[in-house]
Amino acid sequence: MARAELTVNDLRNIENRIKDKSAEIGVVGLGYVGLPLALAFVEAGFNVTGIDSDKGRIGKITRGVSYLLDIESSRLKKDVSSGRFKATTSQSPLRRVDVIIICVPTPLTKTKEPDLSYIVNASNEIARYLRLGHLVILESTTYPGTTREIVLPILESTGLKVGVDYFLTFSPERIDPGSRGFTIKNTPKVVGGMEPKSTRLASMLYKHVADKVLEVSTPEVAEMDKVFKNVFRSVNIALVNDLAKLCEKMGINVWEVIKAASSKPFGYMPFYPGPGVGGHCIPLDPYYLASKARQYFFHTRFIELAAEINETMPEYIVERIVEALNTKSKSVKGAKILILGVAYKKDIEDVRESPALRVIELLLEKKAKVNYHDPYIPEIKEPELKIKSIKLDKGTLGSYDCVVIVTNHSCYDLEAIARQSKLVFDTRGCTVGLKADNIIRLGV
Repeated sequence: MARAELTVNDLRNIENRIKDKSAEIGVVGLGYVGLPLALAFVEAGFNVTGIDSDKGRIGKITRGVSYLLDIESSRLKKDVSSGRFKATTSQSPLRRVDVIIICVPTPLTKTKEPDLSYIVNASNEIARYLRLGHLVILESTTYPGTTREIVLPILESTGLKVGVDYFLTFSPERIDPGSRGFTIKNTPKVVGGMEPKSTRLASMLYKHVADKVLEVSTPEVAEMDKVFKNVFRSVNIALVNDLAKLCEKMGINVWEVIKAASSKPFGYMPFYPGPGVGGHCIPLDPYYLASKARQYFFHTRFIELAAEINETMPEYIVERIVEALNTKSKSVKGAKILILGVAYKKDIEDVRESPALRVIELLLEKKAKVNYHDPYIPEIKEPELKIKSIKLDKGTLGSYDCVVIVTNHSCYDLEAIARQSKLVFDTRGCTVGLKADNIIRLGV
């Protein structure tokens, strides 16, 4: 029987297909969330079709060439060669597969409002192919209510009913780019369906790739779980950023304070100051939650203030760089400044929302001569900022008036950087412990 002619009896059998791994899985969006998830299901024994509008990505997958640092090309090539993983730009496989997992971006607009266009577009495509027995799962980070208020109405417009004809669940992605310790397998998965069977089916599915799956009562709980964790981090980072500024004025070393506080085995969790926050989640999620809160006439003052503090850190870093240059009787205008690291966190190849980009822009506005080095980012391709990474050799560092460590990649030889540079400004506290008169640190 063709997939397009599924009967109610087939609908009842989706549970068995998930159990025996005969269910086919479609992953929409093959970025840092979708590709690792697709490979996890392939390696668990499922047939997976990845769908992405980026032809370059699809070409690389077909050739077994990874575009993500966390995915080795040898692993990707093996999974493609197995015949269980295919990638395409076509949406037509959505009718054939049994499970559709949405892993598309959820950015902000220029006015810092949620941009759900990728979710809407993906949902519209799924609606074109929706049939009896489909299990649809949204993994994209978003505000509470998106699954019920955005995705559900689009799918229901087909005439099919959730929990009867098809199933719909939200399960927040928990990928930690650059982490070797936390994987899909050992990171607990949260699932919240539109009704109990949707939850149960999604739970059964994820148990093939995750050691622990937690079922919650609604999609809204699962959606809030995701934004809450990121807002929690945003607020605490803002707190320690403010503390770092105060410590500077009081002549206290914030890094020593954090080390001392961390000795307490209860009631404290260390967070660290820095040039700002980056990545897809922490800079964006406070605004997703704030936008939703306004629908309930609720102002998330505390959360929005924390986001504002973190957003202004690049400006503060540039002020400190100007002060540091002044101690050397050097004006920022015309000064040669080298930025070390532009990825939003160490040891990854991602510049999304990276505070380094704003630091560079501000320095350029002040007429400084700015270069950068990042072993993972050969070129910045932002619309307003297009520059290439320079080579870093023995003679490079000494030719700059100030070397600014914005991303503390593990490969950087901090002792050599301190020894060879005229002036170092450390925004990450990574040189704490090095005794050198030419190092100036945030929070000290």
